[in-house]
Amino acid sequence: MLSAHQLQAKGRRDPLLPPTSVTVARGELLLVTGDRQDQRTALSLLLSGRMKATEGQLSWDGSSRTRQLRLSAALVDSPGVNEPEEHLSVRDLVTEDLALVPRRYRGALLSGPWLKVNRFEDIAGLWTEQLDPERRLELLTALALANPRTDLLVVDSPDRHSADDLTWLPRLRELAYDAGRPLAVVAAVSAVPASWDGPVAAIGNAAPEPEPGTTAGKHSAGAETAPEDQETELETEVAK
Repeated sequence: MLSAHQLQAKGRRDPLLPPTSVTVARGELLLVTGDRQDQRTALSLLLSGRMKATEGQLSWDGSSRTRQLRLSAALVDSPGVNEPEEHLSVRDLVTEDLALVPRRYRGALLSGPWLKVNRFEDIAGLWTEQLDPERRLELLTALALANPRTDLLVVDSPDRHSADDLTWLPRLRELAYDAGRPLAVVAAVSAVPASWDGPVAAIGNAAPEPEPGTTAGKHSAGAETAPEDQETELETEVAK
């Protein structure tokens, strides 16, 4: 089980992630909503062990060791972090990702046989930018699961590619509920689809409500950090 209690990360101006608490077990899909892309990405990085929290507690299967979480978690399609480069072919992307699988599990994994076994031969010659959203997610999650140690999928903003939740929600539901290999799946999204009736959390759900008239209340009602500043903050924190 993944458990985050009042997890937060500071930025240079606004919080990269306001206090947020979530829990998700194997065999579950949790949608976490957030309006800002930088906050969704920060949450995804934290929950997958790719970034250190400023405050709060985070554990995987009862352990707070970041290494254990990182070895079990796969970060999927995070903007500006590990989303596929547009100039990359599907075949080259598969070759690169399979090379990241630990050697003791990799065996003779080659892009050609892998594409055939996983039924991606039809898109092998395409550029990644040519993939439709549904096929893109199928490919990226399949690559994440090429590592048999992956038990946790953290998907960053799958709804940014299409307004149609049918392009991403069924795939994530299928992976979470797979009886043969149940996964803990977290998707950071901008909004919850009307068709979803499962567990939901919201970024900032553990933050105290500011009192009317206070400085915090006035700040929250004001203008947000410019998008370019938000991206710079996140890039700085990841680099640390």
